[in-house]
Amino acid sequence: MTKKIAFIFPGQGSQAVGMGKDLYENYSDAKIVFDTADSVLGKSISTLCFEGPEDALKQTVNTQPCIVTMSIAALQALKSELDIEPAYTAGHSLGEYCAMYAAGVMSLETALKAIQKRADLMNESATGGAMAAILNASEEQLKAGLAEGTKVGYVDVANYNSPAQVVITGDEKAVKAAGDYMLANGVRRVVPLAVSGAFHSKFMEKASAGFAEFASSLDLNDASCPVITNVDAQPTTSAEDFRTKMPKQICSSVYWTQTIQKMTADGVDTFIEIGPGKVLAGLNKKIAPEAAVYNVFDKASLEATLSALKEQMAGV
Repeated sequence: MTKKIAFIFPGQGSQAVGMGKDLYENYSDAKIVFDTADSVLGKSISTLCFEGPEDALKQTVNTQPCIVTMSIAALQALKSELDIEPAYTAGHSLGEYCAMYAAGVMSLETALKAIQKRADLMNESATGGAMAAILNASEEQLKAGLAEGTKVGYVDVANYNSPAQVVITGDEKAVKAAGDYMLANGVRRVVPLAVSGAFHSKFMEKASAGFAEFASSLDLNDASCPVITNVDAQPTTSAEDFRTKMPKQICSSVYWTQTIQKMTADGVDTFIEIGPGKVLAGLNKKIAPEAAVYNVFDKASLEATLSALKEQMAGV
């Protein structure tokens, strides 16, 4: 039976010093991606990825282009070893740029320039605010907590990561009030996140407007396969729709749970997480536990994924 495969790409927080180094050393297609990033962005993305230091890698202006570069390098390494085309692609927040690249919406150079501009604008807007992960809250508990936080200030949902994890964002006092209320009313864990600003909130509207101006002149293509976009969890193929959705994504909620549910409802039974770490694989176990998930983040994981996929394709 033919498997229906989706490529998914991780977002900020998945980075780690050393990421991509063995892909660079073992796959010429991966090396080309890193070398291109160093040249196009005018800074050593490869050094930041391979050697850090961690403090520099954690800075938004470096994290975003580094993760995108590493993820696309991993994608190119995979495709150099196996002729494989996804039915869908999707990426978590900044990972959406890798998803668009994988679907042919933008060239490598355009993807790199776009993610660097996005990172620069978001960094400039990251002045105050807070985020917190809410674990195992019911819809009613989340709604009540947000209502309580709103009495103090602005608070909203940044990420619907899985049925067991939602991230809230907004004014520091409002985020704390919402979290405290939920803890006092049956929610067991609220984890404040170490972030420089309230991402995916109205605090990012200035960055969104700046990016809209930048995106107006980007060279974009229609997608070769649908990209399930963060802002609405809907399949997108039109270049002009991407041009509209990219700026909006910066200040909107990330509907990741709904994105995975949409793909599984459309028959996707195999996900390949491409990029640093295994964050999305962990979320998938909560969202779509029946689906197979593979990872490509280094040589060993790539080889394991290739072996499993070849067995699947052979019907073993």
